[in-house]
Amino acid sequence: MNMNLKLKMCAALAFAAVLVNVSWATSYKKLYNFAGGSDGRDPATPLTFDSSGNAYGTTAAGGDFDLGTVFMLTPSGQELVLYSFTGAGDGQDPHGGVILDSAGNLYGTAAAGGFGGFCAGNGCGVVFELTSAGGTWTETTLYSFKGLNDGFGPGSSLVFDKGGNLYGTTPDAGAHSNGTIFELSPTSHGWSHKTIHAFTGNKDGAVGSLGSLILDAAGNLYGVTELGGTSGAGAIYKLSPTPTGGWKTTVLYDFKGSPDAANSYGGLTFDAAGNLYGTTYFGGANGMGAVFQLIPCPNSTWQENVLYSFRGGTDGSFPTATLVFDATGALYGTTSTGGRPSCDCGTLFKMTLERGSWNEKIVHFFGKGRDGSSPSYGLSPDADGNLYGTTPVGGTEGQGAVFRLTP
Repeated sequence: MNMNLKLKMCAALAFAAVLVNVSWATSYKKLYNFAGGSDGRDPATPLTFDSSGNAYGTTAAGGDFDLGTVFMLTPSGQELVLYSFTGAGDGQDPHGGVILDSAGNLYGTAAAGGFGGFCAGNGCGVVFELTSAGGTWTETTLYSFKGLNDGFGPGSSLVFDKGGNLYGTTPDAGAHSNGTIFELSPTSHGWSHKTIHAFTGNKDGAVGSLGSLILDAAGNLYGVTELGGTSGAGAIYKLSPTPTGGWKTTVLYDFKGSPDAANSYGGLTFDAAGNLYGTTYFGGANGMGAVFQLIPCPNSTWQENVLYSFRGGTDGSFPTATLVFDATGALYGTTSTGGRPSCDCGTLFKMTLERGSWNEKIVHFFGKGRDGSSPSYGLSPDADGNLYGTTPVGGTEGQGAVFRLTP
Protein backbone atom coordinates (compact mmCIF):
# COMPACT_ATOMS: atom_id res chain seq x y z
CA MET A 1 0.00 0.00 0.00
CA ASN A 2 1.48 3.39 -0.97
CA MET A 3 1.87 6.31 1.42
CA ASN A 4 -0.86 8.43 -0.21
CA LEU A 5 -3.41 5.67 0.27
CA LYS A 6 -2.37 5.23 3.90
CA LEU A 7 -2.82 8.95 4.51
CA LYS A 8 -6.30 8.82 2.96
CA MET A 9 -7.19 5.92 5.22
CA CYS A 10 -5.95 7.84 8.26
CA ALA A 11 -8.15 10.79 7.31
CA ALA A 12 -11.13 8.53 6.70
CA LEU A 13 -10.79 6.90 10.11
CA ALA A 14 -11.09 10.29 11.74
CA PHE A 15 -14.65 10.90 10.50
CA ALA A 16 -17.59 9.59 12.49
CA ALA A 17 -21.22 10.66 12.64
CA VAL A 18 -22.83 10.44 16.08
CA LEU A 19 -26.28 9.40 17.24
CA VAL A 20 -27.63 9.79 20.78
CA ASN A 21 -30.26 7.94 22.79
CA VAL A 22 -30.91 6.53 26.24
CA SER A 23 -30.45 2.84 27.05
CA TRP A 24 -30.98 1.00 30.32
CA ALA A 25 -29.77 -2.41 29.14
CA THR A 26 -26.86 -2.30 31.61
CA SER A 27 -27.23 -2.97 35.33
CA TYR A 28 -26.31 -0.26 37.87
CA LYS A 29 -25.94 -0.92 41.61
CA LYS A 30 -24.76 1.26 44.48
CA LEU A 31 -22.38 -0.84 46.60
CA TYR A 32 -21.29 1.38 49.49
CA ASN A 33 -22.20 4.69 51.14
CA PHE A 34 -19.47 6.63 52.92
CA ALA A 35 -20.54 7.93 56.33
CA GLY A 36 -17.96 10.63 56.96
CA GLY A 37 -16.04 10.83 60.23
CA SER A 38 -13.51 8.05 60.67
CA ASP A 39 -15.06 6.19 57.72
CA GLY A 40 -13.90 8.79 55.21
CA ARG A 41 -15.73 11.11 52.81
CA ASP A 42 -15.24 12.55 49.32
CA PRO A 43 -13.88 9.46 47.53
CA ALA A 44 -12.00 11.37 44.80
CA THR A 45 -10.59 8.21 43.34
CA PRO A 46 -10.53 5.56 40.67
CA LEU A 47 -10.52 2.03 42.08
CA THR A 48 -7.81 -0.64 41.88
CA PHE A 49 -8.47 -4.38 42.29
CA ASP A 50 -6.34 -7.17 43.75
CA SER A 51 -6.51 -10.82 42.69
CA SER A 52 -9.17 -11.55 45.34
CA GLY A 53 -11.50 -8.89 43.97
CA ASN A 54 -10.96 -6.36 46.74
CA ALA A 55 -11.17 -2.74 45.57
CA TYR A 56 -8.82 -0.02 46.87
CA GLY A 57 -9.12 3.75 46.74
CA THR A 58 -8.69 7.02 48.60
CA THR A 59 -10.98 9.56 50.22
CA ALA A 60 -9.82 13.16 50.12
CA ALA A 61 -11.28 13.87 53.58
CA GLY A 62 -12.56 12.02 56.61
CA GLY A 63 -10.64 9.43 58.58
CA ASP A 64 -9.41 9.82 62.15
CA PHE A 65 -8.01 13.30 61.46
CA ASP A 66 -10.42 14.38 58.69
CA LEU A 67 -7.45 14.58 56.29
CA GLY A 68 -8.20 11.60 54.10
CA THR A 69 -7.95 7.82 54.03
CA VAL A 70 -6.93 4.78 52.01
CA PHE A 71 -9.76 2.24 52.03
CA MET A 72 -10.52 -1.29 50.86
CA LEU A 73 -13.94 -2.56 49.77
CA THR A 74 -14.41 -6.33 49.81
CA PRO A 75 -16.52 -8.20 47.22
CA SER A 76 -19.22 -8.60 49.90
CA GLY A 77 -19.46 -4.81 50.30
CA GLN A 78 -17.58 -4.44 53.58
CA GLU A 79 -15.41 -1.31 53.75
CA LEU A 80 -12.19 -1.16 55.77
CA VAL A 81 -10.13 1.97 56.39
CA LEU A 82 -6.53 0.87 55.92
CA TYR A 83 -4.94 4.19 56.81
CA SER A 84 -5.93 7.66 58.06
CA PHE A 85 -3.64 10.51 57.07
CA THR A 86 -2.39 12.73 59.91
CA GLY A 87 -1.31 15.80 57.90
CA ALA A 88 2.28 15.54 59.11
CA GLY A 89 5.06 13.95 57.09
CA ASP A 90 2.64 11.32 55.74
CA GLY A 91 0.61 13.86 53.76
CA GLN A 92 -3.04 14.86 53.55
CA ASP A 93 -5.79 15.27 50.94
CA PRO A 94 -5.04 12.11 48.89
CA HIS A 95 -6.53 12.21 45.39
CA GLY A 96 -6.31 9.81 42.49
CA GLY A 97 -6.45 6.49 44.30
CA VAL A 98 -3.71 3.89 44.72
CA ILE A 99 -2.01 1.28 42.57
CA LEU A 100 -0.72 -2.18 43.53
CA ASP A 101 2.66 -3.80 42.99
CA SER A 102 3.15 -7.56 42.60
CA ALA A 103 3.67 -7.95 46.36
CA GLY A 104 0.35 -6.27 47.21
CA ASN A 105 1.82 -2.97 48.39
CA LEU A 106 -0.16 0.20 47.63
CA TYR A 107 1.23 3.45 46.15
CA GLY A 108 -0.41 6.84 45.79
CA THR A 109 -0.12 10.60 46.11
CA ALA A 110 -1.40 13.21 48.55
CA ALA A 111 -1.85 16.75 47.29
CA ALA A 112 -0.69 18.36 50.55
CA GLY A 113 1.30 17.52 53.67
CA GLY A 114 4.84 16.23 53.74
CA PHE A 115 8.05 17.53 55.21
CA GLY A 116 7.86 21.28 54.77
CA GLY A 117 9.05 22.75 51.52
CA PHE A 118 8.07 26.15 50.15
CA CYS A 119 4.29 25.58 50.20
CA ALA A 120 2.55 27.77 52.73
CA GLY A 121 0.60 26.04 55.47
CA ASN A 122 -0.06 22.42 54.64
CA GLY A 123 3.04 21.25 52.79
CA CYS A 124 3.67 20.46 49.13
CA GLY A 125 2.39 16.89 48.92
CA VAL A 126 3.90 13.41 48.96
CA VAL A 127 4.20 10.08 47.20
CA PHE A 128 3.44 7.29 49.69
CA GLU A 129 3.54 3.51 50.04
CA LEU A 130 1.36 1.30 52.25
CA THR A 131 2.59 -2.14 53.24
CA SER A 132 0.75 -4.80 55.22
CA ALA A 133 2.14 -7.10 57.92
CA GLY A 134 -0.09 -9.19 60.15
CA GLY A 135 -3.15 -7.29 59.02
CA THR A 136 -1.71 -3.89 59.97
CA TRP A 137 -0.98 -1.35 57.27
CA THR A 138 2.02 0.95 57.61
CA GLU A 139 2.52 4.14 55.58
CA THR A 140 5.94 5.23 54.31
CA THR A 141 6.57 8.56 52.62
CA LEU A 142 8.66 7.83 49.53
CA TYR A 143 9.06 11.47 48.49
CA SER A 144 8.08 14.84 49.92
CA PHE A 145 7.73 17.62 47.35
CA LYS A 146 9.49 20.90 48.07
CA GLY A 147 7.54 23.20 45.77
CA LEU A 148 10.60 24.15 43.72
CA ASN A 149 11.71 22.57 40.43
CA ASP A 150 10.22 19.29 41.67
CA GLY A 151 6.67 20.71 41.63
CA PHE A 152 3.94 20.50 44.25
CA GLY A 153 0.38 19.31 44.78
CA PRO A 154 0.43 15.83 43.16
CA GLY A 155 -3.17 14.71 42.72
CA SER A 156 -3.18 12.15 39.93
CA SER A 157 -2.72 8.38 39.97
CA LEU A 158 0.70 6.82 39.58
CA VAL A 159 1.86 4.29 37.01
CA PHE A 160 4.63 1.64 37.15
CA ASP A 161 6.94 0.77 34.25
CA LYS A 162 8.47 -2.69 33.73
CA GLY A 163 11.54 -1.70 35.77
CA GLY A 164 9.52 -0.80 38.86
CA ASN A 165 9.84 2.96 38.41
CA LEU A 166 6.88 5.17 39.32
CA TYR A 167 5.63 8.09 37.22
CA GLY A 168 3.20 10.90 37.99
CA THR A 169 2.48 14.60 37.52
CA THR A 170 2.22 17.74 39.62
CA PRO A 171 -0.03 20.63 38.57
CA ASP A 172 2.09 23.42 40.08
CA ALA A 173 5.66 24.71 40.50
CA GLY A 174 8.50 23.24 38.44
CA ALA A 175 11.13 25.20 36.51
CA HIS A 176 8.45 27.20 34.64
CA SER A 177 5.75 27.23 37.37
CA ASN A 178 3.40 25.17 35.19
CA GLY A 179 3.76 21.71 36.71
CA THR A 180 6.01 18.69 36.18
CA ILE A 181 6.23 15.04 35.21
CA PHE A 182 8.31 13.06 37.70
CA GLU A 183 9.95 9.67 38.04
CA LEU A 184 10.62 7.81 41.29
CA SER A 185 13.15 4.99 41.05
CA PRO A 186 13.84 2.38 43.76
CA THR A 187 17.45 2.26 44.97
CA SER A 188 19.29 0.48 47.78
CA HIS A 189 18.93 3.70 49.82
CA GLY A 190 15.24 4.38 49.20
CA TRP A 191 13.55 6.09 46.29
CA SER A 192 15.23 8.61 44.01
CA HIS A 193 13.16 11.49 42.54
CA LYS A 194 13.79 13.04 39.14
CA THR A 195 11.82 15.66 37.21
CA ILE A 196 11.70 14.35 33.64
CA HIS A 197 9.70 17.25 32.19
CA ALA A 198 8.75 20.73 33.38
CA PHE A 199 5.79 22.19 31.50
CA THR A 200 6.50 25.60 30.00
CA GLY A 201 2.90 26.71 29.56
CA ASN A 202 3.53 27.12 25.84
CA LYS A 203 3.03 24.48 23.13
CA ASP A 204 3.78 21.59 25.50
CA GLY A 205 0.93 22.63 27.80
CA ALA A 206 0.50 23.46 31.45
CA VAL A 207 -0.98 21.74 34.50
CA GLY A 208 -1.10 17.95 34.53
CA SER A 209 -4.58 16.39 34.49
CA LEU A 210 -6.45 14.37 37.11
CA GLY A 211 -5.87 11.25 35.05
CA SER A 212 -2.90 8.91 35.19
CA LEU A 213 -0.11 8.81 32.64
CA ILE A 214 -0.18 5.70 30.46
CA LEU A 215 2.68 3.62 29.02
CA ASP A 216 2.98 1.79 25.71
CA ALA A 217 4.97 -1.42 25.15
CA ALA A 218 8.11 0.56 24.26
CA GLY A 219 8.09 2.47 27.55
CA ASN A 220 6.82 5.77 26.14
CA LEU A 221 4.60 7.88 28.42
CA TYR A 222 1.44 9.64 27.22
CA GLY A 223 -0.66 12.28 28.95
CA VAL A 224 -2.71 15.44 28.63
CA THR A 225 -2.60 18.92 30.12
CA GLU A 226 -5.52 21.02 31.27
CA LEU A 227 -4.10 24.30 29.95
CA GLY A 228 -1.39 25.66 27.68
CA GLY A 229 -0.77 24.59 24.12
CA THR A 230 -0.83 26.91 21.15
CA SER A 231 -4.49 27.82 21.77
CA GLY A 232 -4.44 27.72 25.57
CA ALA A 233 -6.86 24.77 25.56
CA GLY A 234 -4.42 22.04 26.60
CA ALA A 235 -2.26 19.51 24.79
CA ILE A 236 -1.64 15.78 24.32
CA TYR A 237 1.99 14.79 24.73
CA LYS A 238 4.36 11.84 24.54
CA LEU A 239 7.61 11.34 26.48
CA SER A 240 10.12 8.90 24.98
CA PRO A 241 13.18 7.56 26.83
CA THR A 242 16.48 8.38 25.12
CA PRO A 243 19.64 6.20 24.96
CA THR A 244 21.43 8.62 27.33
CA GLY A 245 18.84 8.20 30.09
CA GLY A 246 16.87 11.37 29.35
CA TRP A 247 13.42 11.92 27.92
CA LYS A 248 12.26 13.50 24.68
CA THR A 249 8.95 15.40 24.77
CA THR A 250 6.72 15.43 21.67
CA VAL A 251 3.45 17.33 21.46
CA LEU A 252 1.02 15.07 19.58
CA TYR A 253 -1.86 17.52 19.45
CA ASP A 254 -2.88 20.97 20.72
CA PHE A 255 -6.59 21.38 21.41
CA LYS A 256 -8.11 24.34 19.58
CA GLY A 257 -11.25 25.00 21.62
CA SER A 258 -14.85 24.85 20.33
CA PRO A 259 -15.88 23.22 18.10
CA ASP A 260 -12.71 21.21 18.78
CA ALA A 261 -12.18 19.65 22.19
CA ALA A 262 -10.63 21.74 25.00
CA ASN A 263 -9.18 21.36 28.50
CA SER A 264 -8.79 17.67 29.29
CA TYR A 265 -9.01 16.82 33.01
CA GLY A 266 -8.97 13.02 32.66
CA GLY A 267 -6.33 10.64 31.31
CA LEU A 268 -5.91 8.78 28.03
CA THR A 269 -6.90 5.27 26.94
CA PHE A 270 -5.41 3.12 24.15
CA ASP A 271 -7.36 0.79 21.88
CA ALA A 272 -5.84 -2.33 20.30
CA ALA A 273 -4.84 -0.39 17.17
CA GLY A 274 -2.86 2.23 19.10
CA ASN A 275 -5.44 5.01 18.87
CA LEU A 276 -5.88 7.25 21.91
CA TYR A 277 -9.20 8.29 23.47
CA GLY A 278 -10.16 10.80 26.14
CA THR A 279 -12.60 13.45 27.32
CA THR A 280 -12.35 17.21 27.68
CA TYR A 281 -14.20 19.38 30.18
CA PHE A 282 -14.86 22.21 27.75
CA GLY A 283 -14.98 22.47 23.97
CA GLY A 284 -16.94 20.43 21.51
CA ALA A 285 -19.68 21.87 19.37
CA ASN A 286 -21.64 23.06 22.41
CA GLY A 287 -18.79 24.11 24.71
CA MET A 288 -19.85 21.51 27.30
CA GLY A 289 -17.14 18.94 26.76
CA ALA A 290 -16.28 16.26 24.24
CA VAL A 291 -15.03 12.73 23.62
CA PHE A 292 -12.03 12.71 21.31
CA GLN A 293 -9.90 10.21 19.42
CA LEU A 294 -6.27 10.65 18.34
CA ILE A 295 -5.06 8.49 15.43
CA PRO A 296 -1.38 7.84 14.57
CA CYS A 297 -0.83 8.50 10.87
CA PRO A 298 1.87 7.09 8.53
CA ASN A 299 3.78 10.40 8.34
CA SER A 300 4.45 10.34 12.12
CA THR A 301 1.72 12.89 12.80
CA TRP A 302 -1.46 12.34 14.77
CA GLN A 303 -4.95 13.25 13.67
CA GLU A 304 -7.57 14.30 16.24
CA ASN A 305 -11.30 13.76 15.85
CA VAL A 306 -14.13 14.87 18.11
CA LEU A 307 -16.29 11.75 18.38
CA TYR A 308 -18.99 13.34 20.48
CA SER A 309 -19.98 16.79 21.78
CA PHE A 310 -22.03 16.81 24.98
CA ARG A 311 -25.25 18.79 24.81
CA GLY A 312 -26.00 19.47 28.47
CA GLY A 313 -29.36 18.75 30.04
CA THR A 314 -30.26 15.08 30.09
CA ASP A 315 -27.29 14.31 27.83
CA GLY A 316 -24.73 15.34 30.46
CA SER A 317 -21.94 17.91 30.43
CA PHE A 318 -18.40 18.73 31.58
CA PRO A 319 -16.74 15.28 31.79
CA THR A 320 -13.55 14.86 33.82
CA ALA A 321 -13.36 11.10 33.38
CA THR A 322 -10.77 8.78 31.90
CA LEU A 323 -12.57 6.45 29.48
CA VAL A 324 -12.49 2.66 29.70
CA PHE A 325 -13.21 -0.09 27.13
CA ASP A 326 -15.32 -3.15 27.86
CA ALA A 327 -14.69 -6.58 26.30
CA THR A 328 -16.80 -5.72 23.23
CA GLY A 329 -14.86 -2.55 22.41
CA ALA A 330 -17.49 -0.13 23.75
CA LEU A 331 -16.26 2.99 25.58
CA TYR A 332 -17.68 4.02 28.96
CA GLY A 333 -17.31 7.25 30.87
CA THR A 334 -19.06 9.74 33.14
CA THR A 335 -20.05 13.39 33.03
CA SER A 336 -19.75 15.45 36.20
CA THR A 337 -22.97 17.40 35.59
CA GLY A 338 -26.17 17.22 33.54
CA GLY A 339 -28.54 14.31 33.57
CA ARG A 340 -31.73 14.48 35.65
CA PRO A 341 -33.23 17.98 35.31
CA SER A 342 -34.09 18.06 39.01
CA CYS A 343 -30.52 17.30 40.07
CA ASP A 344 -27.83 18.09 37.47
CA CYS A 345 -25.84 15.31 39.16
CA GLY A 346 -24.06 13.75 36.20
CA THR A 347 -24.44 10.78 33.89
CA LEU A 348 -22.86 7.49 32.94
CA PHE A 349 -22.55 7.06 29.17
CA LYS A 350 -21.57 4.39 26.66
CA MET A 351 -20.18 4.82 23.14
CA THR A 352 -20.22 2.08 20.54
CA LEU A 353 -18.80 2.03 17.02
CA GLU A 354 -21.53 0.81 14.69
CA ARG A 355 -21.05 0.73 10.89
CA GLY A 356 -18.34 3.38 11.05
CA SER A 357 -20.32 5.75 13.31
CA TRP A 358 -20.02 6.32 17.05
CA ASN A 359 -23.29 5.97 18.91
CA GLU A 360 -23.61 7.62 22.37
CA LYS A 361 -26.08 6.22 24.90
CA ILE A 362 -26.85 7.39 28.44
CA VAL A 363 -26.98 4.32 30.68
CA HIS A 364 -27.49 5.98 34.08
CA PHE A 365 -28.59 9.32 35.53
CA PHE A 366 -27.01 10.04 38.91
CA GLY A 367 -28.89 11.68 41.79
CA LYS A 368 -32.07 9.62 41.93
CA GLY A 369 -33.12 9.16 45.56
CA ARG A 370 -29.96 8.55 47.56
CA ASP A 371 -27.83 7.64 44.60
CA GLY A 372 -24.32 9.08 44.23
CA SER A 373 -23.67 12.41 42.56
CA SER A 374 -21.10 14.23 40.40
CA PRO A 375 -18.77 11.37 39.32
CA SER A 376 -15.30 12.69 38.48
CA TYR A 377 -12.83 9.82 37.99
CA GLY A 378 -14.55 7.53 35.50
CA LEU A 379 -14.72 3.76 35.78
CA SER A 380 -12.40 0.86 36.63
CA PRO A 381 -12.86 -2.73 35.36
CA ASP A 382 -12.63 -5.81 37.58
CA ALA A 383 -11.47 -9.24 36.38
CA ASP A 384 -15.03 -10.19 35.35
CA GLY A 385 -15.60 -7.13 33.17
CA ASN A 386 -17.80 -5.24 35.63
CA LEU A 387 -17.11 -1.49 35.83
CA TYR A 388 -16.77 0.31 39.16
CA GLY A 389 -16.69 3.97 40.08
CA THR A 390 -17.10 6.48 42.88
CA THR A 391 -18.97 9.71 43.44
CA PRO A 392 -17.45 12.34 45.77
CA VAL A 393 -20.88 13.33 47.14
CA GLY A 394 -24.35 11.80 47.32
CA GLY A 395 -25.23 8.44 48.76
CA THR A 396 -27.26 7.74 51.88
CA GLU A 397 -25.18 10.05 54.07
CA GLY A 398 -24.28 12.56 51.37
CA GLN A 399 -20.56 11.76 51.80
CA GLY A 400 -20.00 9.82 48.57
CA ALA A 401 -20.59 6.33 47.23
CA VAL A 402 -19.12 3.37 45.34
CA PHE A 403 -21.13 1.87 42.47
CA ARG A 404 -20.93 -1.00 39.96
CA LEU A 405 -22.06 -1.13 36.36
CA THR A 406 -22.53 -4.54 34.74
CA PRO A 407 -22.42 -4.10 30.92
